[in-house]
Amino acid sequence: MKRTYIMLVIIVVAAGLLRFFQITSTPASLTWDEAAWGYNAFSLLKTGQDEFGKPFPVTYLESFGDFKPPLYAYLSVIPVAVFGLNEFSTRFASAFFGTLTVLVTYFLVARVFFLSERKQWYGLFAALFLAFSPWHINLSRAAFEANVATFFLVGGVWLFLEGLGKNRWLLSISALSFALSFYTFNTSRVVAPLLVLILGVFFWRELLKKKKELFVAACIGVIVLLPLLPFLFSPQAQLRYKEVNIFSDSGPVVTSNQHIERNGNTFWSKILDNRRVFFAREYLRHYFDNLSPSFLFIKGDGNPKFSTQQVGEMYLFDLPFLVIGVFLLFRKREGYWYLLPLWFFLGILPAATARETPHALRIETVLPVPQILIAYGFVQCLLVIKKGKMIKMQLVRRAALFGVFLLFFVNVSYYLHDYYTNYKIMYSGEWQYGYKEAYQFTRSQEKSFDTIYVTTDLGRPYIYYLFFSELSPSVFQSTAKITRDVFGFVSVDKVGKYHFIRDFSKINQSAQHALFLDTPTNIPGNAKVLQTFYLLNKSPVLVAYTI
Repeated sequence: MKRTYIMLVIIVVAAGLLRFFQITSTPASLTWDEAAWGYNAFSLLKTGQDEFGKPFPVTYLESFGDFKPPLYAYLSVIPVAVFGLNEFSTRFASAFFGTLTVLVTYFLVARVFFLSERKQWYGLFAALFLAFSPWHINLSRAAFEANVATFFLVGGVWLFLEGLGKNRWLLSISALSFALSFYTFNTSRVVAPLLVLILGVFFWRELLKKKKELFVAACIGVIVLLPLLPFLFSPQAQLRYKEVNIFSDSGPVVTSNQHIERNGNTFWSKILDNRRVFFAREYLRHYFDNLSPSFLFIKGDGNPKFSTQQVGEMYLFDLPFLVIGVFLLFRKREGYWYLLPLWFFLGILPAATARETPHALRIETVLPVPQILIAYGFVQCLLVIKKGKMIKMQLVRRAALFGVFLLFFVNVSYYLHDYYTNYKIMYSGEWQYGYKEAYQFTRSQEKSFDTIYVTTDLGRPYIYYLFFSELSPSVFQSTAKITRDVFGFVSVDKVGKYHFIRDFSKINQSAQHALFLDTPTNIPGNAKVLQTFYLLNKSPVLVAYTI
């Protein structure tokens, strides 16, 4: 066990290094959602209020008209207090809890396969594969609240299984962990209850033997979730779902009506061509999009924020061991093996309702199940190789072991080299690079101008101004001009002398003492360019000018 824990410490340290190394510059910049998390943590630290003045928000955090679970902002308060408002403090919680997830994965796997003599090896390799997973590294290095929610889900399952043994009090901490996931990420509000349900179904006999501990755990879960329950049924909570879900699309309804009409409104056509059938087909298509080989092993998510586009969410190295692991899991059926496939397939259910699939962030709740299955297959293969007893077989065995680890090293090296060198340059625009440098310039020029106009073409410029200027939340709330449309989406049009607009032609650009910050394609011919700001690939992204 001492050797096992030494190896586990090495794996966790490696995981931490991979998640914290160059975290301020890779990815290249903060997205507007990241900047909002950081500034709201800053606002909570300074005033106890969120960005828009709501004191100690519990049910939601308003951000660009989206009503997000607020826990990530609270988890960022201490890093912001210690390190200041910057990229490191904003991304700290995701990287920190991503590293802890690697640690907890070991204990989870050891508990799932508690009857196996090889449970430590399953756990160590599962932790190792998660530590080096491109899927998990990508999502741990940016302020993605889904990554923190994954920690709470993994912790909740592990603590529940531990609570079935002598440490009964861990059931209460498990309930707390599941409940906290509700305050972290929207998808967890579906996945967490499903996980609790299957745990309750499979272990109801054991739970009945622990009625007192079960009652306390249930009370803790209900008390923690009680403030959130009214909000879950509010229009604000449904706003994001209505915006992205496939059931808001009228296409299947139109197609259904056309098929029924074409078939003469017959009874059988009304059944077979019912709109519910078309929606079910759409749902299944989106569900299986998340199992696409290209998504999992070749290119990854089509959104560069969630993938380098050069490797899949998992390595090609993982594929054979994943297949072997699944096959042997059903064949050997060790311990609580059945939880793994159920967890995986349940984790995709809510993401399949979205129009944009596959989506690495929305199905992160399935982690670390793939890595556990890969580790299971990998260890079984190592055992087969180890059985060679003849001299020739020993040579073959050593060559096979060398080849396997060399392939893993090559896959990992290729990904890490691309991620830390090429990725941040190629996709700096996807991460809204340029705002920091632009605002550093405008702030140095503020005293020389009465008005500063900033384009909204790149999206959400006001939050970057608040973040990089560390503007007092009370000043923002007292000077900002804020509008909300009928759907609840927020637009900040003005903060102090900064005006945020899309179309500069609607203003008098000949006005004196005005500074303009716009995209290169919109610069007028009579502009006096003061400075141009470039992406890391040397493409111009913003231009500061006067008339």
